[in-house]
Amino acid sequence: MEFYYDIVVVGAGHAGNEAACAAANLGSKTLLVTMDMNKIGQMSCNPAVGGIAKGQIVREIDALGGQMGIVTDLSAIQFRLLNQSKGPAMWSPRAQSDREQFIKNWKRTIENTDNLNIWQDTVVQLIVENGIVRGVETAMGLKIHAKAVVLTNGTFLNGLIHIGRLQFRGGRIAEPASYHLTEQLKELGFTTDRMKTGTPVRIDGKTVDFDKMSKQEGENDFHKFSFLDFTPRPLQQRPCWITYTNEITHDILKKGLPESPLYNGQIKSIGPRYCPSIETKIVTFADKSQHQLFLEPESENGQEYYLNGFSSSLPMEIQYEALHTIPGLEHAKIYRPGYAIEYDFFDPTQLYHSLETKRIKNLFFAGQINGTTGYEEAGGQGTIAGINAHLACSGEERFTLHRDDSYIGVLIDDLTTKGVDEPYRMFTSRAEYRILLRQDDADMRLTEKAYRLGLAKRDRYDLLVEKIQFRDDLIKFLSTTTVRLKEANSFLEQHASSTVREGLKMIDLLLRPEIHIQHLIENFSSLQHVVNQFPNRKEEITEAAEILIKYDGYIKREKANADKLHRLENIRIKGKFDYDSIQSISTEARQKLKKIDPETIGQASRIPGVAPSDINILLILSGR
Repeated sequence: MEFYYDIVVVGAGHAGNEAACAAANLGSKTLLVTMDMNKIGQMSCNPAVGGIAKGQIVREIDALGGQMGIVTDLSAIQFRLLNQSKGPAMWSPRAQSDREQFIKNWKRTIENTDNLNIWQDTVVQLIVENGIVRGVETAMGLKIHAKAVVLTNGTFLNGLIHIGRLQFRGGRIAEPASYHLTEQLKELGFTTDRMKTGTPVRIDGKTVDFDKMSKQEGENDFHKFSFLDFTPRPLQQRPCWITYTNEITHDILKKGLPESPLYNGQIKSIGPRYCPSIETKIVTFADKSQHQLFLEPESENGQEYYLNGFSSSLPMEIQYEALHTIPGLEHAKIYRPGYAIEYDFFDPTQLYHSLETKRIKNLFFAGQINGTTGYEEAGGQGTIAGINAHLACSGEERFTLHRDDSYIGVLIDDLTTKGVDEPYRMFTSRAEYRILLRQDDADMRLTEKAYRLGLAKRDRYDLLVEKIQFRDDLIKFLSTTTVRLKEANSFLEQHASSTVREGLKMIDLLLRPEIHIQHLIENFSSLQHVVNQFPNRKEEITEAAEILIKYDGYIKREKANADKLHRLENIRIKGKFDYDSIQSISTEARQKLKKIDPETIGQASRIPGVAPSDINILLILSGR
């Protein structure tokens, strides 16, 4: 049998779902191929979305018209805004999700998206003609013709699971791996390697003594992921629990190291430095007498818990014995052990910033196939790959994001320019313009771009325009409204702030670090009247205004720096140089520039091994 689509997306994980929805919502006839329709959007590891820098990515996906933020808000059983003791550039939303509801909400979203169909099958081969992808072939013998293909295979490409010395093939535990695609891509000239990730035991909550642990409640204020949803969280909210390993735990874990595939040579692939297994922690941080663990609920009403911080590939009996030395888990029973998994990935320097491959036209990679880790990084890539797969169908110019307009732009630039030497995880420290890339202003940065593309719909764009108008009206009111001397000093004394000698504008009160806009709203009826005129999202609008006022100088300075560096981003050099012939730059720079073939001088300047002196030579040769 043969079928015809504009776009085929392979894999229904976090990258594949966003890619399929983006392409379909833009108008492309799209097919999403998955091995199991009951595992769409499966949370393979922890039951959480967001976190430091990752939460910013989810807000950006939502601002672009993606789905992860909406699905997470509907599935959340705990929400927290991390790092609120720091500046707003560091604030990061994070939610625990009901794993089953997360899948159900994703499946419902995909099933009800126009132009999008699902097919349960395994893709075993690409159809490639004259360097252009033309579709896929499946294990059931179907030929599905398409103008563009997006591969989002996650950990399934030649997946191999390890529990101690036990090995078996699989893409996730109890799920088959995917074969043949890696071999075909290697034949087509792609460079591939292996990565490793892992996951902890899952614990039966009925057997946990929570009295020996510290409770960590969530927050129930206005913060959430989606800029669209104003309704309260629909699910019951649940706490997480904190406990610690100890020296007895560590002694038991050390006893199992000879059987650990990480240390006996069984696993030779690249593991994550920033999310290490518990056995790696006790070796790397041998001086630590304890490590913090988080017991996280996996559902609204169930008893399954995820032990965050205890990823392991040690033998089951070692995991079980060590677990029983941890406070609160002395009698714990488990649903399944932790395990490690090895899988194939492809060097992401083989991609353009659009996530289209350089070797095969109209073929896109997104997610862990590019060497990343995390649902959020996958979803961000999937959104961009889906947009560009749609644009490829009509021969339009590809859509890309930059380092100063999004964390997604930082992520993709890092991947395509620097490659990866370990599973890539996003951090705020990777972004040089993080004061511009706050979680609160993702809609300000990206929604208009998405609206022009057609991905963000009119209702979302109108909400943005309304928000900007109310925010600016509020800033204007604060800037022009005078507070009389007596009233100002009474207010300042209430908040332990130094008094003044004359009346001042309301904005001058807000500029004091100890004063927040909510203090002003509670004390000044005129301001309260202005805020009450907002039809909805009062807290979101007032927070946006406060951040712009308090951080105005920092924002302007960082924007000026970004604008200066845009000069290098606007100097296009792709295809202009034969790097082998430029003897005035270093040998390493020639090799790296030839391999990456950067689009601009700016991208060239970020390639490891390309020195400032090499960039100066390129600027001279460019006539700049």
